[in-house]
Amino acid sequence: MAKVRYHFNTSSLKIEKVKITFRQRFLSFLSVFFTGLVFAALVLVLAYNFLDSPKERMMRREIDHYKLQYAMLNDRLDQVQAVVADLQQRDDNIYRVIFESEPIPSSVRKAGYGGADRYARMEGYKNSEIIINTTRKLDQITSQLYVQSKSFDEVFNLAKRKEELLAAIPAIQPVANKDLRRIGSYFGYRTDPFYKVTKFHEGIDFTATVGTDIYATGDGTVASIEYSRRGYGNMVIISHGFGYETVYAHMSKMNVKPGQNVKRGQVIGHVGNTGKSTSPHLHYEVRKNGLPVDPINFFFNDITPEEYALMIEQSERPSQALD
Repeated sequence: MAKVRYHFNTSSLKIEKVKITFRQRFLSFLSVFFTGLVFAALVLVLAYNFLDSPKERMMRREIDHYKLQYAMLNDRLDQVQAVVADLQQRDDNIYRVIFESEPIPSSVRKAGYGGADRYARMEGYKNSEIIINTTRKLDQITSQLYVQSKSFDEVFNLAKRKEELLAAIPAIQPVANKDLRRIGSYFGYRTDPFYKVTKFHEGIDFTATVGTDIYATGDGTVASIEYSRRGYGNMVIISHGFGYETVYAHMSKMNVKPGQNVKRGQVIGHVGNTGKSTSPHLHYEVRKNGLPVDPINFFFNDITPEEYALMIEQSERPSQALD
C-alpha cells in the first residue's frame, strides 16, 4: 500500500493530503530506473576490468599452463637442434670425408621452410609470438632432418660402394719412380718453358725416356683419347667415377681405346714428347669434380710417409714446367 503524504497549507491553515500526479510518478520512476541503470553499468565495468569470473580464472590458469608447456617445448627443441647440429658436423667432417664425398652446403642445410605467409594465420593474438616462434623452430628442425636423412641415404650408398671407390681412386704413380728422381716439375705455379712467365701448372711432369710404360693409377673407363701436335699432344683421359678423372699427356703411343675399362697398374701407353713439350716426359693430372688437385696426395699406395714428406719439400722449390 502506497504511503500517504500530507503537507500544511499556509493559506487555509489546514493539513491537506498531497496529491501526486501521473507525470510526477513517471518522472520519479525514470529517475530511479536510470540511476539504477548507471550504477549497474559501473558495477559491470569494474567487474569486467578488475574482477575475474570463475570461468575466466580457470581459463587464465589454463593459459599459464600452456605458456609453461611451450617454454618446456622450446627447451626440448633447442636440445634437438643441438643433436641435429652434431649429426650435421659428423656427416660433413667424418662420414663424407671417409667416403670421399663433398659436404652439404650450409645454404642447403639451413634452407627456409614454407612461404612468407605460412604463419599469418597465427598472428593477431596475445600469445602469437611464442606460438609462431615454436612452430618456426619445429619447421626448421623438420627441414634439416629431411636433408640429413637424404644425406645418410647417400652415405649408405657410398658405404656399399666403398670397395669400388677404393679401387677407383688414383692411388699410385703413373710411371715407375721408386727413387723419386723422375719428377721434373710439380703442381702449382711454375715458370712456363716457352713463354718464361709464371703460370699455374695443373699436374706433375714425370721425366722418362720415350717408350717408358705409363700405368692407369686407378680402375676406370677411358673417357677420351686425343691425338695432337699442340698443347698436351697425344693424351688419354680416364674417368674413375666418384668425381675423379686422370689425364696422361704427351704420350708416344696409346694402348687403350675410348670406352675401354682399365684396372689400376694396367699399361695404357708409353711416354713421349708430343705437343707443347721441351723433352720426353709424362704430364699427369688428377681432377676431382672437374677441378685439378695435387696428384702428390694420391700416391699413398706406393710411397712411404718419409717419401711423401720429401716430395712435399721438393714441390715447394721454384722450378720450371716441362710443358
